[in-house]
Amino acid sequence: MKSSPLITGVALIVVALMALSSSLFIVRQGEQALVLRFGAVAYPGHAVFGPGLHIKKPLVEDVVRYDARLLGLDPPAEQVILADQKRIDVDTYTQFIITDPLLFYQAVHTEESARARLREIVNNSLRRVLGNVMLPTVLSAEREKIMHEIETQVASVAKDLGVTIVDVRIRRADLPPETSQAIFRRMESERQREAAEARAQGNEAAAQIRAGAERERTVILAEAQRQAQILRGEGDETANGTLARAYSADPKFFAFYRSQAAYRQALSDTNSTFILAPDSDFFQFFGHAPGR
Repeated sequence: MKSSPLITGVALIVVALMALSSSLFIVRQGEQALVLRFGAVAYPGHAVFGPGLHIKKPLVEDVVRYDARLLGLDPPAEQVILADQKRIDVDTYTQFIITDPLLFYQAVHTEESARARLREIVNNSLRRVLGNVMLPTVLSAEREKIMHEIETQVASVAKDLGVTIVDVRIRRADLPPETSQAIFRRMESERQREAAEARAQGNEAAAQIRAGAERERTVILAEAQRQAQILRGEGDETANGTLARAYSADPKFFAFYRSQAAYRQALSDTNSTFILAPDSDFFQFFGHAPGR
């Protein structure tokens, strides 16, 4: 019976320690906390508790902790239809910070719910913005502008969740495999068509060059023949003039010289037989005085 006060004292001490331990809570660095009483914020004037040791009422108040660091959202790739009806698989990532834990708790309660809501917001903004642009724009330097527009729209909606959007990025934008194969085949056909067209143009140009060269050859040959005929005519004229002058200088000697040339040409072939009268003009220089 004498030990009852001691046991009671120990029990009271244990209960006091338990009450004290349940009334103290620690918020670590990189965290922020809310104290809730039966599901409602216990201290509206001082709702958010930063890093440190804090006190709450045991049994009736609970602590909800949220990460105060930069958080990331990496949803699966989404297939989006562009303004030119091209389909692309877009892979994005988003970075955000819980800047209003009270609003965050009231809107989504947990980080998982917040990620689901943000995934939906990003997806809607992605489809809305990319649905107004063409594929070449997405693959060009204007991609930065597109990402900024998506980020602006996401931040405008996400602020109602108590979060601040730091960045929204398009990590990858690729055509679906079946579309890529179709485009590759179309590009291959287009290149083959361009190659055939280039070959046809080359053949046409070659034919034109050959025709031009042939035409120039014909003109050059005709001009050469004309010059040759002119030169031959001039040569014949010179030769005839020379012969005429020689004949007029000494007609008898010229007649004799021509007869000798005729003898040389006619009698050079030993197999030839001539039957002529002795008084023929051919032998005029053999049988009478003018030829002696």
